[in-house]
Amino acid sequence: MGELAEEQDDGTVARVAAIDIAKASGMVCLRVPHDTIEGRRVQEVWNVAATTNVILELGDKLICQGIQRVVMESTGPYWRPFFYLLEARGLECWLVNARDVKNVPGRPKTDKLDAVWLAKLAERGMVRASFVPPKSVRQLRDLTRTRTVFVQERTRHKHRVDKILQDAQIKLSSVVSDLFGVSSRAMLDALVAGERSPRTLADLARASLAAKKPALIEALTGQFDEHHGRLLHVLLDSIDHLTAQIRELDRLIALALEEITAPSDDTGTSPPDAEDTAPAASRTAQDLVERLDAIPGVGPTAAQIILAEIGADMSRFPTPEHLVSWAKLCPRTTQSGTKNTAGPTGKGNPWLKGALGEAASAAARTDTFLGARYRRIVKRRGHSKTLVAVARSILVIAWHLINDPDARYQDLGADWHQRHLNPARKTRELVRQLQALGHTVSLAPAS
Repeated sequence: MGELAEEQDDGTVARVAAIDIAKASGMVCLRVPHDTIEGRRVQEVWNVAATTNVILELGDKLICQGIQRVVMESTGPYWRPFFYLLEARGLECWLVNARDVKNVPGRPKTDKLDAVWLAKLAERGMVRASFVPPKSVRQLRDLTRTRTVFVQERTRHKHRVDKILQDAQIKLSSVVSDLFGVSSRAMLDALVAGERSPRTLADLARASLAAKKPALIEALTGQFDEHHGRLLHVLLDSIDHLTAQIRELDRLIALALEEITAPSDDTGTSPPDAEDTAPAASRTAQDLVERLDAIPGVGPTAAQIILAEIGADMSRFPTPEHLVSWAKLCPRTTQSGTKNTAGPTGKGNPWLKGALGEAASAAARTDTFLGARYRRIVKRRGHSKTLVAVARSILVIAWHLINDPDARYQDLGADWHQRHLNPARKTRELVRQLQALGHTVSLAPAS
């Protein structure tokens, strides 16, 4: 009966286990073939605690039963202990989206019934595994996501600083472009230290800001008192603390990138007995970050986030279309009868989509192929949808740069569409536009 533990040709799996996970426990459903009666299934359901020792005992039991695939729902962060510990035991673990495995509406809902339903879907091959990166990429992802949260929190504190200044009638942000530049920060520290003279504060301006001293004196004239000073002192300390933490995360991210190696494209063409042949140089994730940094709009931080969210191994995404679909950067097809419509893209990975959205917004302002693509599409699709289209293009480029060890980004140029323009098609389009305006058009070849 050993072959029953393997996946069948029709996609079914003979020996499966499903876990409906809660915070402190998990409901396990085991379904295996009957020992003597062909075609009958044996089912066992029991509850286990979500502690390390109990989960390891569960893994040993599943291995003894010949379970090959363990399926569980992605319930907050509570699936992680079950997934990681059972995976370390050698079991094939599948994490599935709870939206895709909902029970039939109108049926009773209990943890036991949910576990049985999930097991039945798994044994019939009716579930899809979600992308769970390896441990090194998961650790890099934790660092980049924490840095993103800290940067957002620091930005909120900076906005609170400006609100305090506005409350005190200090209009410094109306004169300076960066409220936390060298000159502005010196003025803020002086305000905290007790300096109230607008002229003395304006004398702290440096570089080009020194030419704006009359405007600075006017902007720094207000009613800044000790209450505002105490609040400003607390917020500036918080901003400095977050800045130090962000620098530390940058250092940890750089170390984590050096520990991640991308799979080499070794075809094995060299003779096996050639001992003097040196192995191909492995690519680190830092090399991939530098390669992604060449894409317009993508900086080192965005490149690190992209790599942390999709990983350095593109074998999980056979084509760029698979990656774009997983990231929810393409419209969903909705077909009914003879009518085909495009539905919304969906939520996707918010960390990845956030970084790609910022990169697309930056690329839209450049004189590059991506910038020209934005300006072509925005005229008929609007700003928001065009940013999604440019973000999709950036993700496709990233897939090729990560998947191909020899690929390097080379911009096609902002005039690429003009150079590859179909003159006859453009002529017909312009003629139709003139005819729509009420003109009679007759064309004559140029001499």
